[in-house]
Formats: sequence, C-alpha cells, structure tokens
Amino acid sequence: MDSSNNTRKHYLDNIRWITVVLVVIYHVLYMFNGEGMPGTVGKITDLEVQYYDVYQYIVYPWFMLVLFIISGISSKLYLDKHTDREFIKSRTAKLLVPSTIGLAVFQFIQGYFNMSLAGAFEQMEGVPKFVIFIIMMASGIGVLWYIQLLWVFCIVLIPIRKIEKNRLWNLAAKTNIIALILAAVLIHLAAQVLNTPVICVYRFGFYLTGFLLGYFVFSHDEVINVLKKWLPLTAVMAAVLGTAFCMVNFGGQYADAPANRTPLFTTYAWFMSLAILGAGTKYLDFQNAFTSWMSRHSWGLYIFHYLGISVVGFCIGKPGLLPPVLTYILALIAGFAAGYLLYGIISRIPFFRWAVLGIKKEKRI
Repeated sequence: MDSSNNTRKHYLDNIRWITVVLVVIYHVLYMFNGEGMPGTVGKITDLEVQYYDVYQYIVYPWFMLVLFIISGISSKLYLDKHTDREFIKSRTAKLLVPSTIGLAVFQFIQGYFNMSLAGAFEQMEGVPKFVIFIIMMASGIGVLWYIQLLWVFCIVLIPIRKIEKNRLWNLAAKTNIIALILAAVLIHLAAQVLNTPVICVYRFGFYLTGFLLGYFVFSHDEVINVLKKWLPLTAVMAAVLGTAFCMVNFGGQYADAPANRTPLFTTYAWFMSLAILGAGTKYLDFQNAFTSWMSRHSWGLYIFHYLGISVVGFCIGKPGLLPPVLTYILALIAGFAAGYLLYGIISRIPFFRWAVLGIKKEKRI
C-alpha cells in the first residue's frame, strides 16, 4: 500500500510556519513572564497577575509535539523519493551542522545574551576566556534543541525502517478514531521516560513517539481523512483538556516535572495535535504567494527569532528603558525582524549559510 502521492501536502507547510509564528509569540511572553521562569527578564509590569501569560500554558504542551509529528510525516515523504544515504546526508547538513558547528560560528552570540540575562558572567570572575566561550556556545543552543533531537530521531529511524520493512507502516493505514484516542495512553507513557534532568526540553521519549507516529501513522492519507472527519470531536476534547490544564496550572510551573508528565498535559498535547492535523488538512491545504513566502522563511524565523527577543529583553526590558507595552511590541517586532533579516543575510554568505543554516548553496529567497 502506498497512500503517498506526488502532490505536495500544503497543509503540512502551513501548519509548520503557523506553529513557528506561535513559537515567536510564546517566546516574547516567556521573556517577560510573571511566573518566575529562569533565564528570562521576568515580570516588567505592575500587574498583580499577568493574565495574558495564559497563552504560554495554552500552546506549550503541544506546539513542539506538532512540529515533531510534521517532521515524521515529512521524513516519510522524503524517503519515498530518496535513499537512506541521501536522507542521512541531507538531515546531517540541515540539522546537525547548525546545532554543532553553528554554535561556534554564530550561536555563541545567543549564548552571550542567555548568560547575561541569567547573570552568569558575574559569577565567572577569573574563569579563562576560552572556557567562558565554550560555555557561551553551550548556552547558545537555545531553540536548537529541537533540531538536535530531530537529527537523532532521523538517524534512529533508518534501522527501524530496515527492521520493519513497511509492515508496520502498511498496518498503520488501518488506524481508526478509536485507535487514535487510545494512543493518548502511549503518548502519556512515552512522556515518563528518557527525560533529561535540569534541561526539561530534551524529552526523548515524548517527542520520539510523536515523530514515529508522524512517520508510520499520519503519513497515510487514510488516517488524515479520519482526523478530518472527526475534527469536531478532537477539537472539543482539546478545548476541554486545554481549559482544564490552564485552570490547574496557571501561575505555576508548566514546562517541567511534575506538570509536564501529568495525564492532563499529555492528553491535551495529543488531542490538540490531532485537532490541528485535522483542521490543517480541512482548511489549510492550499498555497498562495503569502503562504509560500512564509513557508520558505519559517526555517530562518525559527533559528534566529529568539536572538532578537533576547537583545530587546536584555538591553531594554531589563533596565526598564521603555513602558512595558512598548517593550512587548518591540520584542515581538525584533523577533520577526531578526528571523527574516538574519536569514536573508546569512543564507547568502558562503560557509556561514552551511554552518549556521545547513544550506550548501546560496538559497534565493
């Protein structure tokens, strides 16, 4: 069985760039959050409660899971037309190089601002400069954790493919709504394992499961059509679970244990992912000049946006140079400006476009 076809699935591109936009907005609110998240400027308003911070609770459980699921689907579509060797080569250039070599070439700048926001330099008097630079590179990983995990998952996928020989993939075409609902149990169990301490974003079990489900299950048009048919159910479930998650957790920790391993977190993340895929194929399977531009620039927006937000946070938000409203607006503008401008510049510079963006040849944008 081969439910793939040569027609580009525009809804995947649209879900991807829309999710990246949501990530930018999230990071603006995260930078000035009132919940005491580490490594940020924190609260800059006089409000007793920043109720708009609820946006962080609404999107955090699911937006990266959606990106991993989309990446799994995209991997299947790529491997339908390319060899395993080509897949590994392309993913290594696109994902591993920017998240390793790119740290020394450019992303150490992000590390500088991350460390400055955390007040790390004040505690490093007498530390050799080369050691400080290494720490800056590590701190500069920032949003690149996503592509680091994704590269690992792509490498793991190859031996899995060789073992299962499309048997599992063919079987997954029969997935119905009952199986999709019950898969919430699998997602919850996966969220309990392979979580790194201290750095809570490296959730190998949770995100690997999403990636593999994208590859084996959601790469089938038959399954996507099931989600399209049952969109009202998954949307209602997501809304109910999301409301409950916000009510239970608002004002406290939402990104780390124990909150991110609760059934409420994982089931909300799962049903929201199902609803987004269903809504995407129903309403977003199209392309025009705007969506094409946004899709082509989403990679740069993701890679560079947090630097713009961090600069505004450290240089303007932390010293309180502007009123809070203007600081928020400026940070949002800086996030998009940094993403698009730096992408436009660096994608045209030899070596840097490879080291920072994983682009071998100049990419006309």
